[in-house]
Amino acid sequence: MPEILNSVFYGNSLEDWGISLIIIVSALILNKLIVLLSRSIFRKAEEKESRKHTVVLLRSIVSPILLGIMLLAIWIAATRLHWKVQIYKDISKSYHLLIVLNFTWLIVRLVTALLDEQTRRRAEKNKAANLPADNNLIPLIKKIVVVFIWAMGVVTALNNAGINVSALLTAMGIGGIAVALAAQDTVKNVIGGITLFADRPFKIGDTIHFDSINGSVEDIGIRSTKIRTFDKRIITIPNSKIVDAAIENISGEPHRRVVMNLGLTYNTPAEKMEEAITILKSIPQTVKEVENKELSAVFSSFEASALVINYIYFIRKSAPDIVEVMSKVNFEILRRFNQAGLNFAFPTQTVHVEKE
Repeated sequence: MPEILNSVFYGNSLEDWGISLIIIVSALILNKLIVLLSRSIFRKAEEKESRKHTVVLLRSIVSPILLGIMLLAIWIAATRLHWKVQIYKDISKSYHLLIVLNFTWLIVRLVTALLDEQTRRRAEKNKAANLPADNNLIPLIKKIVVVFIWAMGVVTALNNAGINVSALLTAMGIGGIAVALAAQDTVKNVIGGITLFADRPFKIGDTIHFDSINGSVEDIGIRSTKIRTFDKRIITIPNSKIVDAAIENISGEPHRRVVMNLGLTYNTPAEKMEEAITILKSIPQTVKEVENKELSAVFSSFEASALVINYIYFIRKSAPDIVEVMSKVNFEILRRFNQAGLNFAFPTQTVHVEKE
């Protein structure tokens, strides 16, 4: 048996190959035990609300740690064997490359878990306040951060592996200039998207007026924004155009202002005009969606064929349907004016004929 163990294969004894194999198998068994133990610990920790955040972070780094243990075991198993100089150098370069990439993966998973947890908490907070989730900015930040971390990790890994990163970056820079020139509009739209997320002139679900477009915001992307018009059609607008334009956020108004000019006939006495104004000021008592503050009803002018009352009222933001409220107000005015004997004017012309 000892003679068999001393047999040499590819420059190493069978015993050495066996010990290296045992090291790798031991790492696999250790990883399996860690997985089973972590599942039990996480299951118990999740039962407590205060520890859920910690469990999310620990779950995110388990896989990179398991891979790190395997890489360490393979490195120990490989370096204890005798190799040719060139093979040893290749193994060393590969190990350093994989270690840096694994560490980068760990950081990415940790950062992603933190941002996802922040998204979840913000969504719960908005839900409790009856607000839209509005988590468009965090996914964008996550993408940018992840790309940056991976870029730094890959550059560091290639540098550790002995690759001339400077020459590679120079070549990429020349190609990048050509790509940038061909993608100027895309870059402008991406910058516009970042500006929208930072300034927050509107959010998903808001009704806005932009240029000649009226509708509700369905999606705010990194390149474009989707608006559903009142015709139920989706319009996709590049973000660069939205950033450069004046945007009216209709949903941001505290109340909807409605202005009406009501014309009564010229034979309406002053007392009846005052009664008309009293009726208009009492509208909020019967139409509850109308705000009773800042309401205005005044005898504004003598027009060609009517005595005009300027009526301004505000519809509460909580009203389910603004158009329906306006209809209710109009019906109430018509009904009560008819009951009071107030006659609406229409264009008339009086002709006086003189006899010679």
